[in-house]
Parts: sequence; structure tokens; C-alpha cells
Amino acid sequence: MIGTWHFIYETVHTTIKMQFIIGKEEDFTLSVILEPFPFPVEINSVKIDGHVLQAKGTSQFVPGEGFEFDLTFGGKEFQGRIKIPYQEAFSVKGTEGSGPSLEDLLIAKLSSYRKQNVKQRSDNEIHHEVDSLLNKMSVTDKIGQMSQCMSTNLSLGSDIDSDSPEKLVSEGRAGSVLSAVNSNRVFELQKIAVEQSPHGIPLLFNFDVIHGFQTIFPVPLAWSCSWDMTAIREASVIAAKEASATGITYNHGPMVDITRDPRWGRVVEGAGEDPYLGSLIAKAQVEGFQGDSLFDPETIIACLKHFVAYGAAEAGRDYNTVDISEGTLRNVYLPPFQAGIDAGAGSVMNSFNTYQGVPVAGNQYILNELLRKELGFNGILISDYGSIDEIVAHGNAKDSKEAAKKALDATMDIEMVTRSYDHLSDLIEQGIVNIEQINEAVRRILTFKYKIGIMDDPYRYIRPEKEKKYHFHPAHLEASRKLAQKSIVMLKNNGVLPLKSTELNLAVIGPFGDSKDMLGPWQWSRYANQTVTLREGILAKDFPETNLLIEEGCKVEHVIEGGVERAVAAALQSDIVILALGESSEMSGEAASRMDIHLPKVQQELAEAIVRVGKPVILVLTNGRPLVLDWFESHVDAILETWFLGSQAGFSIADVLFGDYNPSGKLTMSFPAHSGQVPIYYNHFKTGRPVTESNKGEKFFSRYIDGSNDPLYPFGFGLSYTTFEISEIRLSQTRMMESGTIFASVTVTNTGMVAGEETVQMYIQDIYASVVRPVKELKGFKKVKLAAGEAKEISFKITAKDLAFWNLNKKNEVEPGDFKVYIGSNSYHVKEALFELV
Repeated sequence: MIGTWHFIYETVHTTIKMQFIIGKEEDFTLSVILEPFPFPVEINSVKIDGHVLQAKGTSQFVPGEGFEFDLTFGGKEFQGRIKIPYQEAFSVKGTEGSGPSLEDLLIAKLSSYRKQNVKQRSDNEIHHEVDSLLNKMSVTDKIGQMSQCMSTNLSLGSDIDSDSPEKLVSEGRAGSVLSAVNSNRVFELQKIAVEQSPHGIPLLFNFDVIHGFQTIFPVPLAWSCSWDMTAIREASVIAAKEASATGITYNHGPMVDITRDPRWGRVVEGAGEDPYLGSLIAKAQVEGFQGDSLFDPETIIACLKHFVAYGAAEAGRDYNTVDISEGTLRNVYLPPFQAGIDAGAGSVMNSFNTYQGVPVAGNQYILNELLRKELGFNGILISDYGSIDEIVAHGNAKDSKEAAKKALDATMDIEMVTRSYDHLSDLIEQGIVNIEQINEAVRRILTFKYKIGIMDDPYRYIRPEKEKKYHFHPAHLEASRKLAQKSIVMLKNNGVLPLKSTELNLAVIGPFGDSKDMLGPWQWSRYANQTVTLREGILAKDFPETNLLIEEGCKVEHVIEGGVERAVAAALQSDIVILALGESSEMSGEAASRMDIHLPKVQQELAEAIVRVGKPVILVLTNGRPLVLDWFESHVDAILETWFLGSQAGFSIADVLFGDYNPSGKLTMSFPAHSGQVPIYYNHFKTGRPVTESNKGEKFFSRYIDGSNDPLYPFGFGLSYTTFEISEIRLSQTRMMESGTIFASVTVTNTGMVAGEETVQMYIQDIYASVVRPVKELKGFKKVKLAAGEAKEISFKITAKDLAFWNLNKKNEVEPGDFKVYIGSNSYHVKEALFELV
């Protein structure tokens, strides 16, 4: 009975494959993979009596519903009954082994559906075909295109009152499907749409591809610390390649929200606190996901989310109130969206918050006036999950019917999963909304269905043969490993790193020493069990297993009986200790806001016990947000911020630990010294009573009485195994006309003993203006690789565009006056020079 088993079960609508592995440690274990559903199953109990296995399990994605197994084994076969959520128990027969993949079964089935020589249509052809089709469609057909359903009733519980996806699709009441992440399921639903729906209009298949599909890359907050647009673009290309092979055509990403409050769980999905860097990363991701042409079946539609200012949620609490000025909206939160739109993003998703008291999902100013008319966005606008219904919950609509009107008036094209748009028929009949509003929305949706080629070749994205080739491909894993290396930020090092010998005794202590929970939130990879752990990464360096002591010490949030004592014993036997601490994946992401951004108490107590042993201690953090690390800064010898690094995490961390990769990452969010400083960010205003060196001990200034205003680690900070010196700034001139240019130059020297890479950053301050301006704003950076002792001159170009801002004239303009330019290794450690715009 010990080993791998499988069965394949045919239902009316779908094919289910379950693979499970029975193991024996102290007790029997059971691990389960259920296809085509991407839901991890957690087995709670396993009982084996002779040849009979009985087990029960759950999944966090289907709350309140369980899995049950009652199977009898004989030789190389088994039979019995299985219960999965939202289904009656059914009889199964299966055999030993992993069995054929659903992809293999689908390849032969698809051959008769393939089309050859399908050509890309011109914009004029698409316009003509869309108008022709619109004239044939009923109001119900059109509303169907504006409605989305889940791929299965197994998803996100049963809180949505809706018919089955099969019924909705066959009746033409769904134009897109969310979370069909298996090519078999994509094929089944697409076949129903093409063969049974009123006009045979193919479906869009949507999914949140945030930092990889099957090959998982570092979480976006991590990869932003690479400051490497080429690598981020490549990660997005690979994610699109893997997702599109499964049939995904429409991404619910990238998230380009500016994030200043680390309590907010979704900081893990974005590029941090700076609008300039965030804009470059938004552009790179859109270009990566969408490629040169959306007609290419290895690209997917990019969706910028969440428009707009979702990251400004008060108190860092998800879905909470946002109350900001128009200047902050324009100067801070809007630029990444503008950059993504300029890069050609095909879609935008609304934010959950209000603006000026109106929920964004129904906010005509934000979605129609600003997004569509001013920014020039003409793509698909899709609601976030439940956000049209939530217009009622906000108190801005009487009922879902009124909410549907508000969303349509705001030019919302697709309602994600919920069914408020079912009211649109009545609203048209009553003359409350007009049919042309519906036509415009459907026109945008159909246009993209033609652009990606599915109107002429509905099954072109379903390529199981490419799934087998692309998913978890070695080249993709290597790209993930390299980006993970670049994403690691060294926050402290007193010389203990890099580890110079494999002869030492090394203790790896903490819940992340041998954990595969290194992928972070927003991923559903079938290869999660192949995630490289820190232990595996260290051993891959030919480190003797006899010299490596592994002790968990505690769980992420819970005590292990005797765990601290065993960890201390391991530390006593070691030469160096690695403390592998952090957050679980569930502690970051959507609906994962935290009031306390210290490490959990049990981990703090473990750390204190280990530090008391007196051995050199290296803290390796796995987490999805900036944490308060003041105690660790004072008590450990080195700190590596490794975030959630993805499929190759352990290899990448070991590469840095042993000096095979010299860390070069730079923070894209400030780390507070104390929780009370939050939100904390570098590009703040001075206030009327700014703290300076000369007054920092006095009372009546903008300061705390119990600590500094400064972060523990500022934006742009990150150490290397070498050191760099940046010269004074040389300006090509000190006076500039609005049409002119200034070049700011510095010499960067590697003053250490090994080669390294420095990210030289340029900031500008508008010293006085018609509205208050930040103390400094990032306006450029350059990455420079230098051998030991090598020096290079680098120059930054400054134009009027770098000096412009949204002002009282409600325009982006530049104003004459005095400016400071700062150049340095981070936002705090800079050289400065003055120039004037005349």
C-alpha cells in the first residue's frame, strides 16, 4: 500500500484525476493532488487497517467542506468511495503509479479541433466583425459577455448564489471564466461555449498570474529589490508562456499599487513605495506578459490593478477606507498605472476602496473621466471580486440593481464572478440605462477576443504538449534562481558572511530551515513539493551533512514542546548559527493585514535563547513585508532579507551565504525602527517644523519624544560583500532652461576586495514650489558592476520632465526655482548639489 496511486474519474462535465502518495513515518501519511482543481488538500487523519485506508482532509479554499477516503487495496489495484467538496460520494477504481497525465489524454482529443493558418486580423477587420456580431446578439447575450463565472463550484466556497459554470456557459450567460488552471477544464468549458452557447462565442480564461504560474519566481516585492527591469520582464514572459500553454488568456495582474504601510498584507504583491521605480516595473511586467503582440499564443492580456490608491488603506487594513488628496493621487499613486497604460495594458481592474466617498467600482470620475478619457485607456475594465456588490455594503447604493447601474455608468465592462449585472436587462427595459452603454462594453470585450485570435481559433491556447514542455522547465528554474539571487537584500554584516568554509559546524535553526513554504502567497503551482529548502540549498554546496544540524525550534506561530531546548543544544555544537525565521505564506497577501509587524513571539523567544549561546548568528528572513527588526539589528551578526524567493529559494539563499553570489538587492520599502512610525516612507514632506541635525534634541519639532523619525533601513538600502565609494557630484551646468538638460556625474569606485554591483540612485528635491514637494524623489538609477579597485564615471540626465508635478493648476507642470540633486547608494546616504531652473 505504501507508494503512489491514482484514479481517473469521468463525470458528465469533466474528467477528474487524483494522485495520492501513501507514506509511513511514525504514522501513516497521505498526500493528495486533485486535477483539474488547483486546491491543495490537507489530510487531517489517516487510518489503515489491513488493506483498508480511511482518511479525511480539508482545503482552505473550500471552507466547511471536506474530503473523505474509504479505499480497499489489493495487489496493484484499489477500489472504494471518495467524497470531495460539493459532490456526492462516488465509487472509484484505480491502480498503482502516477498514471497518465490529463495533458497526455487531452493531446489526442484536441487533434480534430486544431486549425491551421489562422491569420491575425487588422483593426478594421476586427471593428467590422464586432459590429456585425453585436447586431445579431440579444440583450441577454450581451450581458453574458459582461459576466464572469468561476471554473468550478469547488472554488471560493458557496457564498456566490449562481448556477453551475456549465449551465452559465451553455446559455451564453458567461463570457469569461476565472481559475480554470488545468487545460482539460479550459477545453471542457471552451467546447461548451463554442458548441452550445447562442452565438458560439469563445470564453476568456482569467487567472491571477502574479509571480509565476508553475515555475514560481520571487514575490513582486522581492523582485522589485533587484531593480532589474530586464529580469522582471523575463520573469513575466516565462509566466505568460507557462500560463498560456494551459489556456489562460487574461491575467489578473500585475498589481501596481504604491504601498507605504507594511501592515497591509498586499505590499507583497507590489513594487514598494516609490512611484518612479513602480512605473518602470509596471511597464516591464506589461511588456513581459503581453509581448510584441497579443495574437501570439504565448502571451496573455495584462490587467493593471487596483485602480486606484488601494495601497493607501487606512491603518494598513485591507479593504479599508482611503482618504487622500488629489495631489497625492496624481503624484504618488497614479504614475505606475499611466506607465502600464502607455505600455499597452489590455485591462484594468478597479480597487476596493472609495475615492471622495464613492466606491471606485461605481465611481464615474475615477473610471470614466480619469482612466478612460484623461489617461486614454480603451481596454477592458473588470471589477475586482465582489466589488460591484460591495457598492451596497459601502452604503452608496440601495441594492445590487442600483449598484449595477453605477458600475455600468462608470464604464465597468466585466463583473468578476458575482451576478449584479443580471439586473441590466431590467434596467434597460425601464430606461434607466441605455443599450449603447452595453454595446460599448461588449465591443471592448469582443475586440480583445478577436485580438488574441480565439474568435477564429477557439482552442489555440490549449496546448497540453507545450504544458509538458514549458512547466517547470530547467531554463525557467534557472531564471527564477537568478532573479531570486538579485532580490536578496543584505541588511547587516559584521564580517561573518560570506561563509568561507564547508568544514565548519553549521546549525540551521527555525521554522524555515527545512520548510518548503518559500513560495509566498498568490501561487498555485503543482510543483510546490519541489521547492528547494534552505537545508537542500546548503547541502548542494557540497556541505557535509554530518556538519549540518537542523532544528525547527518552533513553528511559525506555535511552540514545539522541547523545541527551544533542542535548538540551543544544536547551537552549542555549532561554529555558526543560521536563524531561519519569518512569516508563513498565509501571513501576507490579500486579507492578511497585521497589526504587529514584529516576528511572532515564539520566534522572538527562540532567537533570544539562541543569541544567549554566544555563537555568531546569521538571520535569514522569509517574509512578505518589512518587519520591525531593531532587536535583531542589535543582537545578530548578519541579516539577509530573502522574502519569498520562489521555486529555487534554497539554492539562491545558499549562493549568497557562501559568496557564490555577491548580494546586490536594494530595499523598495523602508523598514521601520518601531511600529509606531508606520506608515514610513522616504519621499515625505518636510512639515513646517522639520527635524534637523541641529534641532533633533529639542521638543517643538515634528518628532517623537521616545525615538528617532528615521527608519531602521531606508528605501534603496542594501549591503554588498564589497564596499563602494561615490564621489562628489559634478554638474554640467547649474542653470537650466525648461527646454534644456543638465548632466549630473559621479565616479563610483569599488573600494573592497571582491567584485560587486552597486545601484547608484539619483534623487531630486524641489526646494520651494506652489505646493509642498517631497524632501527627495527618485528620478533615476544605474546599476554598475565593478571589479575590486575598479572605478567608473556614470552620468544622469536631468530634464524638465523630471521636475514636473501635479500642481494647483490641476496640471503636470514644471515651475522655475532652485533644486537639489542627490546621488548615493540609498535614499539617506547621498551627496548633493544645487541647480536652478530659469
